[in-house]
Amino acid sequence: MVEERMGDCWSHTKDQFDNLEKHTQWGIEFVEKYNKFVKERSEIEINYAKQIRNLSKKYQPKKNSREEEESKYTFCRAFFTTLNELNDYAGQHEVIAENLTSQIFIELTRYLQELKAERKTHFHDGRKAQQYIESSWKQLESCKRRFERDCKEADRAQQYFEKMDADINVTKADVEKRGLNKARQQAQMRHQMASDSKGDYSSYLQKFNQEQNDHYHTIIPNIFQKLQDMEEKRIERVGACMKTFAEVDRQVLPIVGKCLDGMTTAAESIEPKTDSQQVVESFKSGFEPPSDVEFEDYGQAMKRTVSENSLSNSKESKEKPAGKSKPKLWPFIKNKNKLSLKLITLNSHVRSLIEGSGPEDFSHLPPEQRRKKLQGKIDDLNKDIHKEMDQRDALTKMKDVYIKNPQMGDPASVDPRLTEIGQNIEKLQSEVQKFEGWLAEVEERMPSKSDSHRRSGLYETQSSVAVSNNCAQDRERPLSSPDGSYTEEQNTETQVKANINPNPTPNPNPIPTTMPDDEEFDDDDEPLATIGTCKALYPFEGHNEGTIAVAEGELLYVIEEDKGDGWTRVRRNQDEEGYVPTSYIEVNLEPNAKGAMTYI
Repeated sequence: MVEERMGDCWSHTKDQFDNLEKHTQWGIEFVEKYNKFVKERSEIEINYAKQIRNLSKKYQPKKNSREEEESKYTFCRAFFTTLNELNDYAGQHEVIAENLTSQIFIELTRYLQELKAERKTHFHDGRKAQQYIESSWKQLESCKRRFERDCKEADRAQQYFEKMDADINVTKADVEKRGLNKARQQAQMRHQMASDSKGDYSSYLQKFNQEQNDHYHTIIPNIFQKLQDMEEKRIERVGACMKTFAEVDRQVLPIVGKCLDGMTTAAESIEPKTDSQQVVESFKSGFEPPSDVEFEDYGQAMKRTVSENSLSNSKESKEKPAGKSKPKLWPFIKNKNKLSLKLITLNSHVRSLIEGSGPEDFSHLPPEQRRKKLQGKIDDLNKDIHKEMDQRDALTKMKDVYIKNPQMGDPASVDPRLTEIGQNIEKLQSEVQKFEGWLAEVEERMPSKSDSHRRSGLYETQSSVAVSNNCAQDRERPLSSPDGSYTEEQNTETQVKANINPNPTPNPNPIPTTMPDDEEFDDDDEPLATIGTCKALYPFEGHNEGTIAVAEGELLYVIEEDKGDGWTRVRRNQDEEGYVPTSYIEVNLEPNAKGAMTYI
């Protein structure tokens, strides 16, 4: 019964150890699985951050002139800000991956090694305690069996001795002969051995009971308690890691929120009106709008003849009076010969704008765009000058330090660089002066808004007066000369003569690099009205289509004034007209022409 009961206890204890061993092994596998999960999450964060950074880099503005153009618009700047914030946002995901790796993955990997070693130690101690109690039990059983055997041997020896001693017929000689004394001694020895075995058995039994009590009440419970503590620590560690897993994300939320706030602020900073105004400023040409359509009086035909002292040396021609001419229908063009010149010039102008090519003075651009380009070039040159001056000041201070402390360096070693910087500053200043001269020229030619309004009002007043006076003049002036030409007013001819420069100097202004890109032509074959006269100060060959060759000193009619592009449209006779450089002629507009003035 005792053996069966002890066997059941040992079997139950062994089963408990087996169950605990399986459970703790499953707990370790769970930690390994969770650690693998954290590692994969970290890899996902790294890959996501990398993709976000690549996306931001892909749409970042390139280092070219287009970037400067795009940075003017608020929606482009907002997009660039969004890309920068997105790049910072990607950085926070990298921080998440780094913290997950350092605070969870690496720590759990180290903890798993410690957990496996601790688990192995506890189960080794349990198996050792179990083996020890089983070994003690076997020794106890051995002592018990030996005690039992010695008792049985002592009983048999006692019975044998008593049997021999109880026989009354046995003589003394027979006792000696039969070994009665030997039987007595054997019985006494067996009794002594049984007594010794009993003592050993009793002592070992007491020892085993103590060991068994310690085993089941101290050793095994302690081992189970250690396993329980180990399991609780494992669970607590997993919980702490899960909390850290959430805290890692929570820690970057303020910065992520700032990134998102930056994107929102950038989006709210978009100003549609400002951007549209930038477009207007970027493409504003600076040309004046077309003038008002003049009144056409078909009631009476008015013709004027050119006197023998007229302004042209060519054959006499007919020209329609001012009241009969049609104004320019800006910007429509129907003259086929002039249309080709218009398209070629316009295409060249657009190509120059797109490709950024053209002369150094930007004369291929419209006045307003040319002014902006020149001003921008001047600003860039001034920035370069300031940089060079800063370098010069720094080198000067360094030279002073070398002079005061020769051991720090040779003052003469700085002189070549100072000389080079001085030459660079002189070159940049000369460039600034050159571009400022071109800018002054453009600003002189560009009419201000107040002048444009003043001229427009003056022109309207003079137009109405001219229309009302035409009929009265027709009654006093002959309709035509015998040869069919008309005469010019005396005051105009006198004014032209007064403005002629007898000694023209060489022209300092070059010929415009492109033909005017805003010419307007009549919608029929009738010639334009004469708005003034001009005298050629220099000869002009006029090889290009749309231009006209003039000789020095030749007098011509002005039919279209300079619009800011450097060209004036003139007429020699009824059939010969074209463009000449404004800087090559001296112009005198009639008093009733728009913005009437004398200029070179």
